[in-house]
Parts: sequence; C-alpha cells; structure tokens
Amino acid sequence: MGVGWTGWCGALVLRLVGIALLSGAVVHEARAWTAVDLELVLAVDASASVDDSLLDFQLSGHAAAFRDRSVQAAIGGGARGRIAVTLVSWSDPSDFQVLIPWTQVGDPDSAMAFAAAIDALPRRDFSGSTGIGAAMLNAANQFRFSGASSPRRVIDLVSNGFNNVGIQPEYARDRVIADGITINGLVILDEVAWLADYFAARVIGGPAAFVRVADDRRSFATAIREKLRWEIATAGESIGLP
Repeated sequence: MGVGWTGWCGALVLRLVGIALLSGAVVHEARAWTAVDLELVLAVDASASVDDSLLDFQLSGHAAAFRDRSVQAAIGGGARGRIAVTLVSWSDPSDFQVLIPWTQVGDPDSAMAFAAAIDALPRRDFSGSTGIGAAMLNAANQFRFSGASSPRRVIDLVSNGFNNVGIQPEYARDRVIADGITINGLVILDEVAWLADYFAARVIGGPAAFVRVADDRRSFATAIREKLRWEIATAGESIGLP
C-alpha cells in the first residue's frame, strides 16, 4: 500500500506541475498579445474568373494603398497608433491561402514594408469556383491567430463574381457578424454589372459595413485606398467617406 500511495502522490505531483506549466504558457501567451486599433483581413479573389491581370491589380492596388501617405497617417492617428493586418486569397471552400501572415503596421516604414511584401508575392495561375460564403468563414477564423486585441475586427472581401459553391453568403455573413466582425466588400465590375447590389444584400454586414465599386485599375487603387482610410480611422465619418 505504501508503494501505491507513493506512486499515486508522484503522479499527482506530476499532474499539478503539468497544469502549472500549461497555465504559465497560457498567461504568457495572453501577455504577448498587442493592443491595436484594428485587426484587418484583406481577402483577394483567386477564383477562375480572375486572370493574371486582374490578380495583379488587386495586389498592386493593396500595395499602393499602404504606400499612400493618407493611409499611413490614418494608421498612426489611431488611439493605439497601429493595426494588425493579413493578406489572404480565396476561391473554392477548400482553397484558402494566407499570402502574408499577420503583421503589425504602425508607422510609414512598416507600411512600406507591408507594401513591399505584397509586391514580392509570386504570381500564379488561379482556378476554382467562387465560394464567397466559405471565404468569409475562413477569413473570420484567422482572427484567432492575429496576436493582437482590438475594438474592431474587419474582413475586406474583394471579388468580381457571385457565390456559386458552398455555403450561401448570407448564412455565413450572419455567423460572422454574430461574433462582432464587420464584413466590407470591394466589387470589380468587369463581369457582373449588378454585383454591388448583390454584395449589399447578401455579403456585407456588421457596424458601418459598406461596399465600394471599381471598374478598372485606376478606380480600384482609389477605392482600396479610401476604403482602408475609412476602416482604419477611429471615427470613419470624420474623414468624409461613405
């Protein structure tokens, strides 16, 4: 019996030590999280409807936005002076890729570095259907890995088409906004003339959600720049955007 008691005590001690170590790891992880003004997922369309040129101006437009001084000023002008941002691509429900991991941007240098990382991304042929609903759910899941805490979490979803596979967008949207996440849209009108109305009715949602429209490279760069300024600003209405 004495040996059994000793063994039981030893096992208990090891279990308590394991719990203590696990607790310490959890506490350490919580302390490592950084307060930012915004956690932002930039989600670009990589479906079969997107050719090399369309992909390039999605990426180039995002890079140009982070090089823009007004966007950099908006980032630095928040209460915490920084945001956390990641760039992802999506198409089929099973084809969701992180192109640039979560990055904290808080000054012109870090904004320029993020832009350079976008420019350095390899271009590749894309294929697959347009799973907007699944893209929203997959994008929302990324906030678990942001390493940051913020008063606002936003998904920026870019597309030139409507959902044709997987969960319907309105069902996914309702699940995402129930978690306090806002979904904004940027539609490219090269194929579907009524896409902005579709996004307004079935995709965007959450506090101050909106959809913007682009029909060519120039208007896309302007739209993404203004959209980012709106989302980053502490009070969007103060900069006069929609």
